[in-house]
Amino acid sequence: MALINLVPALEKAKTIFSQKDAEAMALKAGVTYNTEKKEFAVPFLGQDYRVVYPDGEVYYSDSNSEVIIEVKILILHYLYGASGVDLQNKLISFKELPDGFIYIEPFTNRAIRPLVGIFGNIPDKMLSAGEKLGGERLTMGDASITIPVFPRVPVTFILWLADEEFPANGNVLFDASAPRYLDTEDYALLPSLVIGAMKKLAFN
Repeated sequence: MALINLVPALEKAKTIFSQKDAEAMALKAGVTYNTEKKEFAVPFLGQDYRVVYPDGEVYYSDSNSEVIIEVKILILHYLYGASGVDLQNKLISFKELPDGFIYIEPFTNRAIRPLVGIFGNIPDKMLSAGEKLGGERLTMGDASITIPVFPRVPVTFILWLADEEFPANGNVLFDASAPRYLDTEDYALLPSLVIGAMKKLAFN
C-alpha cells in the first residue's frame, strides 16, 4: 500500500483508538496498560512498543528510532480491534477470512511468493529465525512454525520442498479467531512484515 494511503489510515486509527476505553483494550488484547504513564506495552514481532493513550503515538520501548507507519497502524488496529476471545486452535487459510478473496492477490504477492522465494530451499533458516521471534515448530509440510506476532494473533508459516514433479511451495495460515482481532486487509500485510523480520534474522 502506498504511503499516501497510509497517512489517513493512521490518523483514522488514532481517532478510533482515542475513543476506546484503555483498560478494556488492554484486557482484550492481552497487553499491559500503565494508568500513571497512560501507556500500553505491546509486544509485536519480538519487540516491545509503547503506545501513548489517548493520542495513539507508537514508539519502540528501547530505542528512539522511528517506527514505520505500517507497524503503527497494525498495533493500533490490534489494540482497538481485539475482542478478547480465546484462540480456537484451528487453522484457516487467508481465503477463509472475511472477504479474503478480495485481497488474495496482494496477499500472495506479499506473503506466499516471498516466503517461498526466500526460504523455499533453506527451510531450516526459516525455522531458526522464527524461533528467535518466539515461534514453535510444527509437523505440517516439510517445515512449519507458528509465530506469536501479537499476544493473541499467531501466524503459521508452512513450506513444502521442491521435488521431481513440483517446485517449492508455501502457505500462511491463521487461527480461526483471527477475524476477531484484525481486519482481513491487515492480514494481507502482516505476514510480509513477519517474513521480513525472519529474513533479517536469518541472513544478518
